[in-house]
Amino acid sequence: MRRWAVRGLALPSGCLLALAYPAAGAWWLGWVGLVPLVLLSGRAGSYGEAAWRSSLAAVGFFLTLFHWVLPHVGVLALVMGAVAGVVWVPFGLASYRLLREPSAARVATAAVVLPSVWVSVEALRSWEHLGGAWGLLGLTQWQVRPVLAVASLGGVWLLGFVLVAVNVGLAAMVLPGTGRAARLLGGGLAVVFAAFAVGYGLLRPDPVTTGSVRVVGVQPGVVHGADDRVAAHLDLTRGAAGRGQDVVVWGQSSMPFDPARRPDTVALLRQVAATVGSDVLVNVDARATDGRIRKTTQQYGPGGLVSTYEKRRLVPFGEYVPLRPLLGELLQDTGIAEEDRAPGEAPAILRTGGARVGPLISYESIFPDLRRELVRLGADVTVVQGSLTSFHGTWAQPQQASAEAVRAVESGRSAVLVELSGTSAVFDARGERLAWVPPDEHGIFVVDVPLYEETTPYVRWGDWVPITAGAITATGIVLLVVLALLDPRSSSVSRRWRGSRR
Repeated sequence: MRRWAVRGLALPSGCLLALAYPAAGAWWLGWVGLVPLVLLSGRAGSYGEAAWRSSLAAVGFFLTLFHWVLPHVGVLALVMGAVAGVVWVPFGLASYRLLREPSAARVATAAVVLPSVWVSVEALRSWEHLGGAWGLLGLTQWQVRPVLAVASLGGVWLLGFVLVAVNVGLAAMVLPGTGRAARLLGGGLAVVFAAFAVGYGLLRPDPVTTGSVRVVGVQPGVVHGADDRVAAHLDLTRGAAGRGQDVVVWGQSSMPFDPARRPDTVALLRQVAATVGSDVLVNVDARATDGRIRKTTQQYGPGGLVSTYEKRRLVPFGEYVPLRPLLGELLQDTGIAEEDRAPGEAPAILRTGGARVGPLISYESIFPDLRRELVRLGADVTVVQGSLTSFHGTWAQPQQASAEAVRAVESGRSAVLVELSGTSAVFDARGERLAWVPPDEHGIFVVDVPLYEETTPYVRWGDWVPITAGAITATGIVLLVVLALLDPRSSSVSRRWRGSRR
Protein backbone atom coordinates (compact mmCIF):
# COMPACT_ATOMS: atom_id res chain seq x y z
CA MET A 1 0.00 0.00 0.00
CA ARG A 2 2.81 2.41 0.90
CA ARG A 3 4.50 1.67 -2.42
CA TRP A 4 1.39 2.73 -4.34
CA ALA A 5 1.00 5.79 -2.14
CA VAL A 6 4.48 6.94 -3.19
CA ARG A 7 3.75 6.07 -6.81
CA GLY A 8 0.67 8.22 -6.50
CA LEU A 9 2.92 11.23 -5.96
CA ALA A 10 4.57 10.65 -9.33
CA LEU A 11 1.43 11.34 -11.35
CA PRO A 12 0.85 14.90 -10.04
CA SER A 13 4.57 15.64 -10.30
CA GLY A 14 4.23 15.21 -14.06
CA CYS A 15 1.06 17.31 -14.10
CA LEU A 16 2.97 20.05 -12.29
CA LEU A 17 5.63 20.32 -15.00
CA ALA A 18 2.95 20.68 -17.69
CA LEU A 19 1.93 23.97 -16.06
CA ALA A 20 5.21 25.49 -17.26
CA TYR A 21 3.75 25.69 -20.78
CA PRO A 22 1.04 27.99 -22.12
CA ALA A 23 -1.72 28.57 -21.36
CA ALA A 24 -0.79 28.15 -17.66
CA GLY A 25 2.57 29.73 -18.43
CA ALA A 26 4.37 29.12 -15.13
CA TRP A 27 7.73 29.19 -16.96
CA TRP A 28 9.76 29.00 -13.73
CA LEU A 29 8.56 25.42 -13.29
CA GLY A 30 10.89 24.54 -16.15
CA TRP A 31 13.77 25.18 -13.72
CA VAL A 32 12.38 23.20 -10.77
CA GLY A 33 9.51 21.05 -12.07
CA LEU A 34 11.67 17.96 -12.63
CA VAL A 35 13.06 17.94 -9.09
CA PRO A 36 10.21 15.73 -7.73
CA LEU A 37 10.76 13.15 -10.48
CA VAL A 38 14.51 13.04 -9.85
CA LEU A 39 13.90 12.59 -6.11
CA LEU A 40 11.25 9.90 -6.58
CA SER A 41 13.41 7.99 -9.06
CA GLY A 42 16.66 8.38 -7.16
CA ARG A 43 15.10 6.95 -3.99
CA ALA A 44 13.02 4.28 -5.74
CA GLY A 45 14.90 1.35 -4.20
CA SER A 46 14.95 -0.68 -7.41
CA TYR A 47 15.07 -0.23 -11.17
CA GLY A 48 11.56 -1.58 -11.46
CA GLU A 49 10.19 0.93 -9.00
CA ALA A 50 12.06 3.75 -10.75
CA ALA A 51 10.40 2.66 -13.99
CA TRP A 52 6.97 2.72 -12.36
CA ARG A 53 7.44 6.18 -10.89
CA SER A 54 8.88 7.78 -14.02
CA SER A 55 6.19 6.16 -16.15
CA LEU A 56 3.37 7.53 -14.00
CA ALA A 57 4.97 10.98 -13.99
CA ALA A 58 5.13 10.90 -17.79
CA VAL A 59 1.46 9.94 -18.03
CA GLY A 60 0.56 12.86 -15.78
CA PHE A 61 2.66 15.25 -17.85
CA PHE A 62 1.50 14.28 -21.32
CA LEU A 63 -2.18 13.87 -20.47
CA THR A 64 -2.17 17.31 -18.82
CA LEU A 65 -0.21 19.01 -21.59
CA PHE A 66 -2.31 17.40 -24.35
CA HIS A 67 -5.65 17.19 -22.57
CA TRP A 68 -7.15 19.21 -25.41
CA VAL A 69 -6.66 16.38 -27.89
CA LEU A 70 -8.25 13.62 -25.79
CA PRO A 71 -11.91 14.30 -26.71
CA HIS A 72 -10.99 13.86 -30.38
CA VAL A 73 -9.12 10.55 -30.32
CA GLY A 74 -11.50 8.07 -28.66
CA VAL A 75 -9.88 4.72 -27.86
CA LEU A 76 -6.61 6.05 -29.24
CA ALA A 77 -6.27 7.88 -25.91
CA LEU A 78 -5.44 4.56 -24.25
CA VAL A 79 -2.64 3.96 -26.74
CA MET A 80 -1.37 7.50 -26.25
CA GLY A 81 -1.34 7.01 -22.48
CA ALA A 82 0.59 3.76 -22.77
CA VAL A 83 3.17 5.27 -25.13
CA ALA A 84 3.49 8.36 -22.93
CA GLY A 85 4.25 6.16 -19.95
CA VAL A 86 7.33 4.74 -21.68
CA VAL A 87 8.86 8.08 -22.66
CA TRP A 88 10.33 9.07 -19.28
CA VAL A 89 11.36 5.57 -18.16
CA PRO A 90 14.98 5.90 -19.45
CA PHE A 91 15.33 9.12 -17.46
CA GLY A 92 13.92 7.46 -14.34
CA LEU A 93 16.24 4.46 -14.65
CA ALA A 94 19.27 6.69 -15.17
CA SER A 95 18.28 8.82 -12.16
CA TYR A 96 18.13 5.73 -9.97
CA ARG A 97 21.42 4.37 -11.28
CA LEU A 98 23.31 7.60 -10.61
CA LEU A 99 21.62 9.00 -7.50
CA ARG A 100 20.70 5.98 -5.38
CA GLU A 101 24.05 6.51 -3.63
CA PRO A 102 24.59 10.24 -4.26
CA SER A 103 28.31 10.89 -3.89
CA ALA A 104 29.91 14.04 -5.29
CA ALA A 105 31.24 12.10 -8.29
CA ARG A 106 27.80 10.65 -9.03
CA VAL A 107 26.16 14.07 -8.77
CA ALA A 108 28.68 15.52 -11.21
CA THR A 109 28.07 12.64 -13.60
CA ALA A 110 24.30 12.97 -13.23
CA ALA A 111 24.46 16.66 -14.14
CA VAL A 112 25.76 15.66 -17.57
CA VAL A 113 24.24 12.23 -18.17
CA LEU A 114 20.66 12.91 -17.08
CA PRO A 115 20.26 15.98 -19.35
CA SER A 116 21.76 13.89 -22.15
CA VAL A 117 19.23 11.10 -21.61
CA TRP A 118 16.41 13.64 -21.50
CA VAL A 119 17.46 15.39 -24.72
CA SER A 120 18.04 12.06 -26.48
CA VAL A 121 14.51 10.93 -25.66
CA GLU A 122 13.07 14.29 -26.72
CA ALA A 123 14.91 14.03 -30.04
CA LEU A 124 13.58 10.51 -30.62
CA ARG A 125 9.98 11.43 -29.83
CA SER A 126 10.30 14.43 -32.16
CA TRP A 127 10.23 12.09 -35.14
CA GLU A 128 7.44 13.41 -37.36
CA HIS A 129 5.52 10.11 -37.33
CA LEU A 130 5.34 10.15 -33.51
CA GLY A 131 3.65 13.51 -33.30
CA GLY A 132 6.66 15.76 -33.60
CA ALA A 133 8.49 18.14 -31.31
CA TRP A 134 5.46 19.43 -29.40
CA GLY A 135 6.00 19.97 -25.67
CA LEU A 136 9.81 20.02 -25.57
CA LEU A 137 11.09 21.31 -22.24
CA GLY A 138 13.02 24.21 -23.75
CA LEU A 139 9.80 25.69 -25.12
CA THR A 140 8.78 26.70 -21.59
CA GLN A 141 11.29 29.56 -21.79
CA TRP A 142 9.77 31.21 -24.86
CA GLN A 143 9.33 34.57 -23.11
CA VAL A 144 12.29 34.45 -20.73
CA ARG A 145 14.96 36.75 -21.99
CA PRO A 146 17.96 36.63 -21.86
CA VAL A 147 17.77 32.84 -21.35
CA LEU A 148 15.96 32.38 -24.67
CA ALA A 149 19.10 33.48 -26.52
CA VAL A 150 20.63 30.05 -25.76
CA ALA A 151 18.38 28.68 -28.53
CA SER A 152 20.52 30.51 -31.09
CA LEU A 153 23.51 28.44 -29.95
CA GLY A 154 22.03 24.95 -29.69
CA GLY A 155 18.34 25.22 -30.45
CA VAL A 156 15.52 24.20 -28.16
CA TRP A 157 17.68 21.17 -27.30
CA LEU A 158 20.32 23.24 -25.48
CA LEU A 159 17.63 25.09 -23.56
CA GLY A 160 16.24 21.74 -22.43
CA PHE A 161 19.70 20.44 -21.51
CA VAL A 162 20.36 23.46 -19.29
CA LEU A 163 16.97 23.21 -17.59
CA VAL A 164 17.41 19.51 -16.77
CA ALA A 165 20.94 20.10 -15.47
CA VAL A 166 19.65 22.79 -13.09
CA ASN A 167 16.85 20.49 -11.92
CA VAL A 168 19.36 17.70 -11.24
CA GLY A 169 21.63 20.03 -9.27
CA LEU A 170 18.74 21.27 -7.15
CA ALA A 171 17.51 17.72 -6.56
CA ALA A 172 20.97 16.70 -5.35
CA MET A 173 20.82 19.45 -2.73
CA VAL A 174 17.72 17.98 -1.07
CA LEU A 175 18.08 14.27 -1.88
CA PRO A 176 18.08 12.20 1.33
CA GLY A 177 21.41 10.52 2.01
CA THR A 178 23.45 13.10 0.12
CA GLY A 179 26.66 14.20 1.82
CA ARG A 180 27.64 17.82 2.35
CA ALA A 181 30.15 17.84 -0.50
CA ALA A 182 27.62 16.39 -2.94
CA ARG A 183 24.96 18.89 -1.84
CA LEU A 184 27.31 21.82 -2.34
CA LEU A 185 28.38 20.47 -5.70
CA GLY A 186 24.77 20.04 -6.80
CA GLY A 187 23.90 23.58 -5.82
CA GLY A 188 27.04 24.90 -7.45
CA LEU A 189 26.33 23.10 -10.72
CA ALA A 190 22.77 24.44 -10.76
CA VAL A 191 24.14 27.97 -10.39
CA VAL A 192 26.78 27.41 -13.09
CA PHE A 193 24.29 26.15 -15.68
CA ALA A 194 21.79 28.92 -14.90
CA ALA A 195 24.55 31.53 -15.01
CA PHE A 196 25.71 30.20 -18.37
CA ALA A 197 22.23 30.64 -19.84
CA VAL A 198 21.76 34.14 -18.45
CA GLY A 199 25.33 35.19 -19.23
CA TYR A 200 25.19 34.01 -22.82
CA GLY A 201 21.99 35.94 -23.37
CA LEU A 202 23.38 39.13 -21.84
CA LEU A 203 26.68 38.99 -23.73
CA ARG A 204 25.30 37.97 -27.12
CA PRO A 205 24.91 41.02 -29.39
CA ASP A 206 21.43 41.65 -30.72
CA PRO A 207 21.05 40.55 -34.35
CA VAL A 208 21.34 43.40 -36.85
CA THR A 209 18.30 44.20 -38.98
CA THR A 210 18.73 44.69 -42.72
CA GLY A 211 15.28 46.06 -43.45
CA SER A 212 11.68 45.13 -42.88
CA VAL A 213 8.65 43.68 -44.61
CA ARG A 214 5.11 44.74 -43.79
CA VAL A 215 2.83 41.75 -43.30
CA VAL A 216 -0.94 41.72 -43.01
CA GLY A 217 -2.37 38.64 -41.31
CA VAL A 218 -6.00 37.64 -41.82
CA GLN A 219 -7.74 35.92 -38.88
CA PRO A 220 -11.48 35.54 -39.56
CA GLY A 221 -12.21 33.04 -36.79
CA VAL A 222 -14.16 29.82 -37.22
CA VAL A 223 -16.22 30.14 -40.42
CA HIS A 224 -18.19 27.10 -41.57
CA GLY A 225 -18.86 26.50 -45.24
CA ALA A 226 -16.24 26.64 -47.99
CA ASP A 227 -17.66 29.61 -49.90
CA ASP A 228 -18.38 31.56 -46.71
CA ARG A 229 -14.83 31.02 -45.47
CA VAL A 230 -13.29 32.29 -48.71
CA ALA A 231 -15.69 35.25 -48.77
CA ALA A 232 -14.75 36.17 -45.20
CA HIS A 233 -11.05 36.16 -46.10
CA LEU A 234 -11.63 38.25 -49.21
CA ASP A 235 -13.69 40.82 -47.32
CA LEU A 236 -11.06 41.20 -44.61
CA THR A 237 -8.24 41.35 -47.16
CA ARG A 238 -9.90 44.26 -48.96
CA GLY A 239 -9.61 46.14 -45.68
CA ALA A 240 -5.82 46.05 -46.10
CA ALA A 241 -5.96 48.50 -49.01
CA GLY A 242 -3.80 51.52 -48.31
CA ARG A 243 -1.84 49.84 -45.49
CA GLY A 244 1.36 49.69 -47.54
CA GLN A 245 1.92 46.00 -46.90
CA ASP A 246 4.24 43.75 -48.88
CA VAL A 247 2.19 40.58 -48.47
CA VAL A 248 -1.15 39.41 -47.08
CA VAL A 249 -1.21 36.00 -45.38
CA TRP A 250 -4.19 33.71 -44.85
CA GLY A 251 -4.19 30.71 -42.50
CA GLN A 252 -4.14 26.99 -43.23
CA SER A 253 -7.17 25.58 -45.11
CA SER A 254 -8.40 29.10 -45.81
CA MET A 255 -9.18 27.89 -49.34
CA PRO A 256 -11.15 24.61 -48.96
CA PHE A 257 -11.19 23.96 -52.71
CA ASP A 258 -8.70 24.16 -55.56
CA PRO A 259 -8.86 27.60 -57.20
CA ALA A 260 -7.62 26.04 -60.44
CA ARG A 261 -11.04 24.40 -60.74
CA ARG A 262 -12.84 27.69 -60.00
CA PRO A 263 -11.93 30.42 -62.51
CA ASP A 264 -14.25 32.82 -60.69
CA THR A 265 -12.21 32.39 -57.49
CA VAL A 266 -8.93 32.96 -59.33
CA ALA A 267 -10.41 36.17 -60.74
CA LEU A 268 -11.38 37.30 -57.24
CA LEU A 269 -7.89 36.56 -55.90
CA ARG A 270 -6.27 38.53 -58.73
CA GLN A 271 -8.69 41.36 -58.14
CA VAL A 272 -8.09 41.56 -54.40
CA ALA A 273 -4.30 41.43 -54.91
CA ALA A 274 -4.59 44.39 -57.28
CA THR A 275 -6.87 46.23 -54.86
CA VAL A 276 -4.54 45.95 -51.87
CA GLY A 277 -1.37 46.35 -53.93
CA SER A 278 0.42 43.21 -52.75
CA ASP A 279 0.58 39.46 -53.22
CA VAL A 280 -1.72 37.24 -51.17
CA LEU A 281 -0.67 33.89 -49.68
CA VAL A 282 -3.67 31.57 -49.48
CA ASN A 283 -3.68 27.97 -48.31
CA VAL A 284 -5.48 25.30 -50.31
CA ASP A 285 -6.75 22.09 -48.70
CA ALA A 286 -8.26 20.23 -51.63
CA ARG A 287 -7.92 17.43 -54.14
CA ALA A 288 -5.29 18.28 -56.73
CA THR A 289 -5.25 17.38 -60.41
CA ASP A 290 -3.51 14.07 -59.61
CA GLY A 291 -6.50 12.97 -57.50
CA ARG A 292 -4.65 13.24 -54.16
CA ILE A 293 -5.60 15.69 -51.40
CA ARG A 294 -2.80 18.17 -50.74
CA LYS A 295 -2.25 21.18 -48.50
CA THR A 296 -0.62 23.92 -50.53
CA THR A 297 0.55 27.48 -50.03
CA GLN A 298 -0.37 29.43 -53.15
CA GLN A 299 0.95 32.92 -53.85
CA TYR A 300 -1.38 35.09 -55.91
CA GLY A 301 -0.64 38.48 -57.43
CA PRO A 302 -2.60 40.73 -59.79
CA GLY A 303 -1.40 38.55 -62.66
CA GLY A 304 -2.52 35.27 -61.09
CA LEU A 305 -0.67 32.37 -59.50
CA VAL A 306 2.97 33.24 -58.79
CA SER A 307 4.38 30.34 -56.76
CA THR A 308 3.41 27.36 -54.60
CA TYR A 309 4.63 25.21 -51.72
CA GLU A 310 3.21 21.83 -50.68
CA LYS A 311 3.09 20.72 -47.05
CA ARG A 312 5.69 18.00 -46.50
CA ARG A 313 5.15 16.84 -42.93
CA LEU A 314 1.66 15.65 -42.19
CA VAL A 315 -0.11 15.20 -38.86
CA PRO A 316 -0.24 11.50 -37.85
CA PHE A 317 -3.87 10.34 -37.73
CA GLY A 318 -5.09 13.89 -38.47
CA GLU A 319 -3.86 14.06 -42.08
CA TYR A 320 -2.80 10.48 -42.67
CA VAL A 321 -2.94 7.19 -40.79
CA PRO A 322 0.32 5.29 -40.20
CA LEU A 323 -0.13 1.62 -41.09
CA ARG A 324 -3.62 2.35 -42.39
CA PRO A 325 -4.32 -1.28 -43.45
CA LEU A 326 -3.74 -2.31 -39.82
CA LEU A 327 -5.02 0.68 -37.86
CA GLY A 328 -7.55 2.30 -40.18
CA GLU A 329 -10.50 0.03 -39.46
CA LEU A 330 -9.68 -0.24 -35.76
CA LEU A 331 -9.74 3.55 -35.33
CA GLN A 332 -12.39 4.45 -37.87
CA ASP A 333 -14.75 5.92 -35.24
CA THR A 334 -12.15 8.15 -33.59
CA GLY A 335 -12.17 11.07 -36.02
CA ILE A 336 -8.96 10.07 -37.82
CA ALA A 337 -8.32 11.17 -41.40
CA GLU A 338 -10.63 9.28 -43.73
CA GLU A 339 -8.15 9.65 -46.56
CA ASP A 340 -4.39 10.19 -46.48
CA ARG A 341 -3.14 13.56 -47.68
CA ALA A 342 -0.22 13.52 -50.09
CA PRO A 343 3.03 15.04 -48.77
CA GLY A 344 5.05 17.56 -50.73
CA GLU A 345 8.60 16.83 -51.79
CA ALA A 346 10.70 19.99 -51.46
CA PRO A 347 10.99 23.32 -49.63
CA ALA A 348 10.33 26.59 -51.40
CA ILE A 349 11.31 30.25 -51.16
CA LEU A 350 8.65 32.76 -52.16
CA ARG A 351 9.70 36.23 -53.28
CA THR A 352 7.37 39.03 -52.33
CA GLY A 353 7.82 42.70 -51.60
CA GLY A 354 11.59 42.44 -51.94
CA ALA A 355 11.79 39.73 -49.25
CA ARG A 356 12.48 36.02 -49.53
CA VAL A 357 9.79 34.23 -47.55
CA GLY A 358 10.22 30.68 -46.25
CA PRO A 359 6.73 29.10 -46.02
CA LEU A 360 5.62 26.32 -43.68
CA ILE A 361 2.18 24.94 -42.95
CA SER A 362 0.83 24.47 -39.40
CA TYR A 363 2.25 21.18 -38.00
CA GLU A 364 5.56 21.85 -39.76
CA SER A 365 6.11 24.85 -37.48
CA ILE A 366 7.20 22.68 -34.54
CA PHE A 367 10.23 21.17 -36.32
CA PRO A 368 13.46 23.16 -35.82
CA ASP A 369 15.21 21.52 -38.77
CA LEU A 370 12.69 22.81 -41.31
CA ARG A 371 13.27 26.40 -40.19
CA ARG A 372 17.04 25.89 -40.36
CA GLU A 373 16.69 24.46 -43.87
CA LEU A 374 14.77 27.53 -45.07
CA VAL A 375 17.41 29.90 -43.71
CA ARG A 376 20.13 27.96 -45.51
CA LEU A 377 18.11 28.34 -48.70
CA GLY A 378 18.13 32.11 -48.25
CA ALA A 379 14.90 32.95 -46.40
CA ASP A 380 14.80 36.45 -44.88
CA VAL A 381 11.68 35.64 -42.84
CA THR A 382 9.59 32.53 -42.16
CA VAL A 383 5.80 32.44 -42.47
CA VAL A 384 3.58 29.70 -41.06
CA GLN A 385 -0.03 29.27 -42.16
CA GLY A 386 -1.82 27.54 -39.30
CA SER A 387 -5.22 26.30 -38.26
CA LEU A 388 -6.33 24.79 -34.97
CA THR A 389 -10.08 25.16 -35.40
CA SER A 390 -10.63 21.64 -34.03
CA PHE A 391 -8.97 22.79 -30.79
CA HIS A 392 -10.39 26.31 -30.71
CA GLY A 393 -10.16 27.92 -27.29
CA THR A 394 -7.76 25.31 -25.87
CA TRP A 395 -4.13 25.32 -24.76
CA ALA A 396 -3.14 24.12 -28.23
CA GLN A 397 -3.38 27.61 -29.69
CA PRO A 398 -1.02 29.50 -27.33
CA GLN A 399 1.30 26.47 -27.26
CA GLN A 400 1.82 26.60 -31.02
CA ALA A 401 2.07 30.39 -31.08
CA SER A 402 4.61 30.58 -28.24
CA ALA A 403 6.90 28.07 -29.95
CA GLU A 404 7.42 30.61 -32.74
CA ALA A 405 9.53 32.71 -30.35
CA VAL A 406 11.98 29.83 -29.96
CA ARG A 407 11.96 29.11 -33.71
CA ALA A 408 12.78 32.77 -34.40
CA VAL A 409 15.79 32.78 -32.07
CA GLU A 410 17.03 29.41 -33.35
CA SER A 411 16.88 30.47 -36.98
CA GLY A 412 17.91 34.10 -36.59
CA ARG A 413 14.85 35.08 -38.63
CA SER A 414 11.59 36.74 -37.67
CA ALA A 415 8.76 34.23 -37.41
CA VAL A 416 5.21 34.96 -38.56
CA LEU A 417 2.32 32.64 -37.66
CA VAL A 418 -1.11 33.38 -39.13
CA GLU A 419 -3.89 31.20 -37.77
CA LEU A 420 -7.36 30.78 -39.20
CA SER A 421 -8.95 31.27 -35.78
CA GLY A 422 -6.01 32.21 -33.52
CA THR A 423 -3.63 32.44 -31.87
CA SER A 424 -1.62 34.31 -34.51
CA ALA A 425 1.77 35.69 -33.48
CA VAL A 426 4.89 37.42 -34.77
CA PHE A 427 8.35 37.43 -33.17
CA ASP A 428 11.63 39.01 -34.20
CA ALA A 429 14.98 37.19 -34.17
CA ARG A 430 15.51 38.10 -30.49
CA GLY A 431 12.26 36.39 -29.56
CA GLU A 432 10.61 39.74 -28.90
CA ARG A 433 6.86 39.59 -29.42
CA LEU A 434 5.66 41.90 -32.18
CA ALA A 435 2.07 40.65 -32.40
CA TRP A 436 -0.20 38.31 -30.44
CA VAL A 437 -3.77 37.85 -31.72
CA PRO A 438 -5.81 35.52 -29.46
CA PRO A 439 -8.77 33.42 -30.65
CA ASP A 440 -11.38 35.93 -29.53
CA GLU A 441 -10.03 38.60 -31.90
CA HIS A 442 -11.12 38.57 -35.55
CA GLY A 443 -10.00 40.74 -38.44
CA ILE A 444 -6.61 41.74 -39.83
CA PHE A 445 -3.39 42.72 -38.09
CA VAL A 446 -0.49 44.67 -39.60
CA VAL A 447 3.12 44.15 -38.52
CA ASP A 448 6.41 45.58 -39.74
CA VAL A 449 8.58 42.48 -39.53
CA PRO A 450 12.39 42.96 -39.28
CA LEU A 451 14.63 41.16 -41.76
CA TYR A 452 17.99 39.62 -40.86
CA GLU A 453 20.94 38.00 -42.61
CA GLU A 454 22.90 36.65 -39.62
CA THR A 455 23.60 32.92 -39.50
CA THR A 456 23.15 31.65 -35.94
CA PRO A 457 25.43 28.92 -34.55
CA TYR A 458 22.40 26.61 -34.51
CA VAL A 459 21.77 27.14 -38.22
CA ARG A 460 25.48 26.69 -38.94
CA TRP A 461 26.13 23.63 -36.76
CA GLY A 462 22.73 21.97 -36.76
CA ASP A 463 21.54 19.50 -34.13
CA TRP A 464 24.88 19.17 -32.38
CA VAL A 465 23.25 19.05 -28.94
CA PRO A 466 21.03 15.97 -29.47
CA ILE A 467 23.88 14.28 -31.36
CA THR A 468 26.26 14.89 -28.45
CA ALA A 469 23.59 13.89 -25.94
CA GLY A 470 22.95 10.69 -27.88
CA ALA A 471 26.66 9.88 -27.87
CA ILE A 472 26.89 10.43 -24.10
CA THR A 473 23.80 8.30 -23.51
CA ALA A 474 25.06 5.50 -25.76
CA THR A 475 28.47 5.57 -24.06
CA GLY A 476 26.80 5.30 -20.66
CA ILE A 477 24.75 2.29 -21.79
CA VAL A 478 27.84 0.54 -23.16
CA LEU A 479 29.76 1.16 -19.93
CA LEU A 480 26.90 -0.24 -17.86
CA VAL A 481 26.76 -3.37 -20.00
CA VAL A 482 30.54 -3.88 -19.82
CA LEU A 483 30.60 -3.37 -16.06
CA ALA A 484 27.71 -5.78 -15.62
CA LEU A 485 29.52 -8.44 -17.65
CA LEU A 486 32.73 -7.97 -15.68
CA ASP A 487 31.05 -7.86 -12.27
CA PRO A 488 30.47 -11.33 -10.81
CA ARG A 489 27.74 -9.81 -8.66
CA SER A 490 25.83 -8.58 -11.72
CA SER A 491 22.93 -10.83 -10.81
CA SER A 492 22.21 -8.29 -8.08
CA VAL A 493 20.96 -5.98 -10.81
CA SER A 494 18.10 -8.32 -11.61
CA ARG A 495 17.32 -8.58 -7.90
CA ARG A 496 17.16 -4.81 -7.61
CA TRP A 497 14.84 -4.70 -10.64
CA ARG A 498 12.56 -7.33 -9.15
CA GLY A 499 12.55 -5.48 -5.84
CA SER A 500 9.63 -3.37 -7.04
CA ARG A 501 7.39 -6.45 -7.12
CA ARG A 502 8.03 -7.68 -3.62
